[in-house]
Amino acid sequence: MSRRLSRELAFKALFQIDVGKSTPRLALLYTLEGFKLIGKEVLFIRDLVDGTLANLDQIDQIIKRHLVNWQLKRLPAVNRNLLRLALYEIIGRPDIPLAVTINEALELARKYGSSEEGVAFINSVLDRASGEISSKED
Repeated sequence: MSRRLSRELAFKALFQIDVGKSTPRLALLYTLEGFKLIGKEVLFIRDLVDGTLANLDQIDQIIKRHLVNWQLKRLPAVNRNLLRLALYEIIGRPDIPLAVTINEALELARKYGSSEEGVAFINSVLDRASGEISSKED
């Protein structure tokens, strides 16, 4: 399985938790059902989901600081959860290059129905947020 598919499955689980109010355990169970995964793939997916949820307050605050004329709760659920997933990768997975994280988020946005304006919106929020995060690390 590719990391792209792993991110996609993590995104689906986060979406279920956010929109469907599913528990993380059940969301992962439903999302992973039918996939033949090896241990390191499951660990990566769980890290993305658990890490995003564990850092959700911090991640949401970062998103809020970079929204222009939007409120977090009013964002389309696809965009909100892709931003959350990508920002967890940026703050919690320094082993993953920034460009890879942003590109993967944009590809998932295209796949899950975000308009080109939505894709550009996600790109701009991640660009501004990653600039803030990297300046704090320097």
